[in-house]
Amino acid sequence: MQCGEYSNEVLPDGKCRVTATLPQLQHQRCPDMFRCTDEVSYWLHQNQERKQQVQDLQETISQLQEELRSHRHRIKILELQMYCFLLGVLGEDKDNGNVSLEQRFRPLEVQYAEADSMLHIHSSVLFDLQTQVRNLTTTVERVKRNPGCMINIVRTSTPLSAQQALHSDVQHVRNCPTDCASLYYNGVQRSGVYTVVPSLGGHPVEVYCDMDTEGGGWTVFQRRQDGKVNFNRGWQDYKDGFGELRSEYWLGNEHIHHLSAQGEYSLRIDLEDWTHHHKHADYQSFSIEGEENHYRLHVSGYSGTAEDSFSWYHDKQDFSTPDTGDICAEISHAGWWYHQCFYSNLNGVYYKGGRYSSKAKTLLGPDGVVWYSWKDSDYYSLRKTSMMIRPRAFRPRLSP
Repeated sequence: MQCGEYSNEVLPDGKCRVTATLPQLQHQRCPDMFRCTDEVSYWLHQNQERKQQVQDLQETISQLQEELRSHRHRIKILELQMYCFLLGVLGEDKDNGNVSLEQRFRPLEVQYAEADSMLHIHSSVLFDLQTQVRNLTTTVERVKRNPGCMINIVRTSTPLSAQQALHSDVQHVRNCPTDCASLYYNGVQRSGVYTVVPSLGGHPVEVYCDMDTEGGGWTVFQRRQDGKVNFNRGWQDYKDGFGELRSEYWLGNEHIHHLSAQGEYSLRIDLEDWTHHHKHADYQSFSIEGEENHYRLHVSGYSGTAEDSFSWYHDKQDFSTPDTGDICAEISHAGWWYHQCFYSNLNGVYYKGGRYSSKAKTLLGPDGVVWYSWKDSDYYSLRKTSMMIRPRAFRPRLSP
């Protein structure tokens, strides 16, 4: 479905104005966040934070200005002391005066040099901070003045300054983004949180896009990294999703189904242990069915550096959670595609340090963040994991 019509005109001052006319869509709409430049979207997400930064910088500038005034006052005092000193030595004996001048002048000279150096440093810092405040204020004001924004994407991989953002080349986006790969192809190549509209389902959903790993374009649907989010949850939570997109989370089975059912998708699983060793598992084909079929898993085509502990044992299995009556889910304290019970359990209990024991925890069985082939053990819990998908035909664009 088209997002709208576009026109452009050259203004008398040489700038280009791009106008977007958005239709009223009954069943699908482009998310507001996407109807902005990438740069403005970035600021929209962090508008409150930027306002606070502006206030903090202004307070810092005030403090530095006060210090600057203090240093200038100190220099004037030193200059006055030096003047009085020179007047004093003129009345001394000539022979003794030369020695006294050299001995007494040097400390004052050092103090004067230090004060002058500090004055220049503070002046430089003050100038830089004032420049930052102007840039941040300009960006915040642009966001306030243009809440609707234009439908375009700034080609950038790093945040732009306010001046650069105003003159960036843009590429029009004529279709709503269906996943992170379509965002990548439309010029968004910075990892972060974005809104996409899967072609199946048609509802906007916020996702985290990994635009760095193996060329980018990945839609991340699972991440573990510090154990702050409890993954021992029921069916509805795993259906809708939970956690924080920039930290630990499960995107939601319904969203994963809509994303993976749009076409042919591949899966990448990244793993890290407690000695900071990294491995990954790639699967050429990945999808899950709808809720009526219990989000049944389809995964195949393994390759990678982590020996397969997923597809060969869990393929074609239904998703289950502790509240569905599945004994494996109850014992493992998580939601997963269990099969008498698991060789991988990436939504399991987070054990800091890795090693754990069923006897020490009075468990009925292993329940950690397990990838069995990592240590050939059910009782080693990984430190970090992530699961992400992108279209199988995805090809990263080479930088110019």
